[in-house]
Amino acid sequence: MDRVIFHCDCNGFYASVELLTHPELRDKPVAVCGDPDSRHGIILAKNEPAKTFGVKTAETIWQARKKCPHLILLPAHHDRYRAYSKKVNAIYERFTDLVEPFGIDESWLDVTGTLHLFGGDAVALADRIRKTVREELGLTVSVGVSFNKIFAKLGSDYKKPDATTLITVDNFRQLVWPLPVTDLLFVGRAAGRVLAQHGVATIGQLAAFDRDALMALLGKAGGQLWNYANGLENSPVAPAGQYTPPKSVGNGLTFPRNLTTREEVRQGLAMLCDEVAVRLRRHHLKATTVQVTIRDPGFKDICRQHPLETPAYTARELTRAAVDIVERCWHRGAPIRALTVTAHNLIPEEEAAEQLGLFDAQAPRRRDKVERLERTMDAIRGKYGQNALTTASLAPPPKEEGGEDHVPF
Repeated sequence: MDRVIFHCDCNGFYASVELLTHPELRDKPVAVCGDPDSRHGIILAKNEPAKTFGVKTAETIWQARKKCPHLILLPAHHDRYRAYSKKVNAIYERFTDLVEPFGIDESWLDVTGTLHLFGGDAVALADRIRKTVREELGLTVSVGVSFNKIFAKLGSDYKKPDATTLITVDNFRQLVWPLPVTDLLFVGRAAGRVLAQHGVATIGQLAAFDRDALMALLGKAGGQLWNYANGLENSPVAPAGQYTPPKSVGNGLTFPRNLTTREEVRQGLAMLCDEVAVRLRRHHLKATTVQVTIRDPGFKDICRQHPLETPAYTARELTRAAVDIVERCWHRGAPIRALTVTAHNLIPEEEAAEQLGLFDAQAPRRRDKVERLERTMDAIRGKYGQNALTTASLAPPPKEEGGEDHVPF
């Protein structure tokens, strides 16, 4: 018997939660932002009326108000979002004890063993869960129904808002294979760029690619992505309340050609750190140590690590640390075939104590702005694909206020 896996994704979660306390604003253009009083604040989310004016997530407030002068701005309340996330998952747990959160607004459910208790029809059960969440909490959910976690997530993204999409053993080639390869979970910008260079633009083309050749390009991850594209993913859904966070988060890549210049190496590190940062934020973890492994064309590895001054899960901070590590051990001009960046000694974000510098009281505020921006980028990529935005870490970092210029290498 095939497994029955749901992926439930709350639609426009931040904005939807805010409008629960402002029902009178539902038909008016509304946006959620980190700092409503700052004209350069960033739009974190918007409702449908604001979308009709062309308001976009991640643009500045002044840009949004130029399009929509009467835009109503609401501050973000992350504690409230976490509270509603728990309420949504509590509803899911009425239907199965196998509920695995994937970020604040997404969860996988394994209903294989309980489906018969609710009529035996997977789509009908998904619709029932959507209806329950909508009636009890006032939120809408899109549900992907499939035989593994990867395709279930593709299903929840396939049609929004408030919809159910069924992806089966029989129809996944028609539904999944035409989709862009970057829609597949864990195909980030670096992997997408390598795949594009080899003519892989869709999930179907990835599925048809030679598995051994893919592993030569992307390492172990290449074989994993090939399995995903061919519907061979079979990881279990963790029991509710028994989620075990990772002990480390890493990302590595064998490059199509050797890296030899400062900028090539920095760009490679930035892409890897960006993906590591996304995964850390998804698990609500911060790193206290960064490790970089450098492999030369002769397959000789150099591995170095260094503690961070403060716990971090932003691409900017991880890239800065990775660049510093490589600067200390890499001979300029020596060819690099592969790089791996790994975040170690992870701690929950709420436990990450802020270590204030005696003469740098503005540092926490600057860090908070970067964190909010990168979480916004996560939301945009989740909706529009991994390549929807390019992180600022791919450009030379700006001079910090009160600090010295940071020059890579």
